[in-house]
Amino acid sequence: MKLAKILRQKPIDIAKKISENLNSEYIEKTEIAGAGFVNVFLNKKFYADVIEDALKQGDSYGSVDLGKNKKVQVEFVSANPTGPLHIGHGRGAALGDSVARILKFTGWDVQREYYVNDSGLQIETLGRSTRARYFEILGRGDEALFPENGYKGDYLYDIAREIISLEGEKFLEMPEKESLEFFKKFASEKIMSGIKNDLEKFRVKFDKFFPEGYLHENNLVKSAMEDLKTRGYAYEQDGALWFKTEDTIGDDKDRVLIRANGIPTYFASDIAYHRNKFITRGFERVIDVWGADHHGYIARVKAAIKAMGKNPDDFDVLLIQLVNLIRDGKNVNMSTRAGEFITLAEVVDEAGVDAARFFLLMRKSDSKIDFDMDLAKKQGNENPVYYVQYAHARVCGLKREYEKNGAKLSDEKISEEIFAGKEARDLADMIASFPDEIKSASETLSPHVLTGYATSFAGAFHSFYNSGRIIDAPDAAGRVKLSCAAAEVVRKCLELVGVNAPERM
Repeated sequence: MKLAKILRQKPIDIAKKISENLNSEYIEKTEIAGAGFVNVFLNKKFYADVIEDALKQGDSYGSVDLGKNKKVQVEFVSANPTGPLHIGHGRGAALGDSVARILKFTGWDVQREYYVNDSGLQIETLGRSTRARYFEILGRGDEALFPENGYKGDYLYDIAREIISLEGEKFLEMPEKESLEFFKKFASEKIMSGIKNDLEKFRVKFDKFFPEGYLHENNLVKSAMEDLKTRGYAYEQDGALWFKTEDTIGDDKDRVLIRANGIPTYFASDIAYHRNKFITRGFERVIDVWGADHHGYIARVKAAIKAMGKNPDDFDVLLIQLVNLIRDGKNVNMSTRAGEFITLAEVVDEAGVDAARFFLLMRKSDSKIDFDMDLAKKQGNENPVYYVQYAHARVCGLKREYEKNGAKLSDEKISEEIFAGKEARDLADMIASFPDEIKSASETLSPHVLTGYATSFAGAFHSFYNSGRIIDAPDAAGRVKLSCAAAEVVRKCLELVGVNAPERM
């Protein structure tokens, strides 16, 4: 139809010429439909060859080399060590880790990084909050000690009790200025240790934990600011250093980098950090996972990357929206600052890692998600992750049954006749489309593509399984081989989103 105007021919005449010139051993027939559509029907040989190819490639089936071994860094979670991880952090953890898995499978040289905010006002507030709880437990509590907007979670009582057991009451008579550094360091390190444990249980591992303090201790912020001034992107005014965001990206105003009192802003630290990523460590692509409330910050960081002489298109940000936790049909209200939240560890203990990760990846990251705890715990087909895992377990059972009398699938060639049935063709169609799904998930940095595909795929397999005999069918070997190819796809899908593929359920 698009060619009709260019070629000055009727769409249906162009369709006929295309149809007449489509030649492939896999085409059974073609049909002209409507005003110029061409319907192509694939033959049974196509489906048989797809299955044999999938089984031959095994674990690498679906892989496409998009990255060409280029260095990419995925920085995610990066939660301030001021409290335990909550379910919102879990969404960022599942997303970043799955994106890293998908990129590695599609040819990228991937590094996972956690940026540790171990300095600044929030850590100062954490130290004061912990010190206040220490005094409270020892009977010297005073409302004036607890900072405004301090952290109120019960976990600070536990940390304060541990300090008492290790250090006794020595901080009671010590001026705050002398003791605060200890409380800041002890509390943040204790919380960070817990965060690392929670992430490991959630099947998330990092190649590097990068402390913000490193930037200041090694004068990286200062050198980054000097570089911006040299390149003409920063200027001094009213005793402060400013970035030319108004001219660079059309921002509503220029942004402060170094305050008049000499203290760097978070923006200055972030510029130094990303300069370290691109310039010092040589990453060719950088992907950050941020909360949705940072949407307006993206353009500023991209401007900074341009200012340091790098292509801002090599910097991607994935935004994550809030998670609504639902229990007994009702939303669970949460507030990190007030200490009222459900920790990631609690969700994992109650629902399991598999359900937690799968549920958190079922929607596009920048859309809100409802996490139904009751559904996540159900052992039935209404639970999406159970439904997908059950498909894999069913295949493993079929294979065990088929091979228990000594039969070997490798000795059998798949029969084309099994694709006479619609259910077998539909399943083979989905197996054939798997590389395209992987490509889409990698190019768009979207693990939800795979959870959605896996759910539909499991439906296609269960339909095939229920459509007729398999083990005791005349063409049992072919049907079991088709099932095994399906299991390879399900297992790889689950692996890329960090979910186990059980052999028995």
